[in-house]
Amino acid sequence: MGWSKFGAALQAQALLDSARERGEDPRKVVFGGRRLFETLRRRHLSGKPLKEVKREWKEKRQGLLYSRGDKTKGGNLNLRLLVKEGALWLRINLGDGGYAHALVKTRHPNLSALVERVYASLPYNVELTLREGKVYATFTWEEEPAPLAATKENGVLALDVNSDPYHLALALVSPDGDLRRHLTLSLEEVDRAPNKGAKELVLWKIAHQVVSLALEHGVAVATERLKHLPKGRRGDGSGRAFRRKAHRFAYASLLRKVHSLARKRGVQVVEVNPQDTSTIGMLKYAPQLSLSKDVAAAYVIGRRALGFKEKLPKGYGKLLQDLSFRDHVQGFYASRVQELRAKRSAEPNPYLRRRLSQELERAKRHLSLLSSLQGSPGSQEGSTNGRNPIGVNPWRVLRAGTFLPLLGREVPRDLSRLKPILFGGSWEGWRGGLGPHPGGGPECANVRST
Repeated sequence: MGWSKFGAALQAQALLDSARERGEDPRKVVFGGRRLFETLRRRHLSGKPLKEVKREWKEKRQGLLYSRGDKTKGGNLNLRLLVKEGALWLRINLGDGGYAHALVKTRHPNLSALVERVYASLPYNVELTLREGKVYATFTWEEEPAPLAATKENGVLALDVNSDPYHLALALVSPDGDLRRHLTLSLEEVDRAPNKGAKELVLWKIAHQVVSLALEHGVAVATERLKHLPKGRRGDGSGRAFRRKAHRFAYASLLRKVHSLARKRGVQVVEVNPQDTSTIGMLKYAPQLSLSKDVAAAYVIGRRALGFKEKLPKGYGKLLQDLSFRDHVQGFYASRVQELRAKRSAEPNPYLRRRLSQELERAKRHLSLLSSLQGSPGSQEGSTNGRNPIGVNPWRVLRAGTFLPLLGREVPRDLSRLKPILFGGSWEGWRGGLGPHPGGGPECANVRST
């Protein structure tokens, strides 16, 4: 059955499953590669460059041979690995009763596991590909998942990432939702890796540290759902510095490695929707427990994985019902909108004008959000229950109303100053003056996300 259509069908199914796991649309998979397909479709090449692209496309489309392993045949009938005189050889069935032999040269870390399968006559799949006139072999096999040894019944180890400083935040959450321990793992080594291969090794090392810690405490691993990870946005201006940092994030790659390794070692993986986890962490747990914003976000992810819902603290509910606070914040954003419009009109640089336009749109969204808040702040879990216009989320209203107008930054570093509001709903320290807090104001220069 090694050369049959059945093996090809299984490989195609694996590609589809992989695409879905990465959150990609499987209908967009192009056999041979989308990059080459789009290049040929544009028909803008000629001569030698066109021949080179066609050669590569033909190799991708036709230079492929796949043989599925079979346990009853002692490994793989048509592409069989043999050990001779201390070397590993691949015997290729030519179909006419003859064989060709190729020496396997590799230093892959899974080589010993492959050799063990050869000695044990266990099945393995072999794929031969043609690239630039050379034949490359890829060996894969299926492993039974390990029995669960660490589950969320004992709690979870939750993960979140931070760009500056560049590290992974970990929060160990007990079954009753309490924070037992928190720590960070530096990701600077990932940033310093000289190439993709070195970066992959560092990411695997970090994944091993995370899974080992989960096993040590007998808890599950809780992460954001892979398909909900933000993909960033294109554009110039204020987003450029952030995108440069975001490009450092091998976050999705790291989470996939953590998930894969956890399942192999018997650690349960719990994925949650990351919506508003950072906002809730910064508003609630960072000031309450004196945590950094990324550890606080990881804590919220952990609690969500255990089934807990975050109620709005009474102090914040009181603040949202305070008419003087709402008038103050609406006045702040109304002034900011006017200020940004004037600056944009006077700015000759198109890139800076685009940045000002982005800030203006953000200020207008915040003003609309604050203006739509009527009466009760809505459900403490963030839904409206019919008391507020659809889409009003009290956590997002609080973020818009406190961070920039009161703390002077869209993503403040010092969140401890929210404690008086969190515990009592009092914002006397800001209300006492005629204008906004000294760190804020519509003319505040430091307003971009960090």
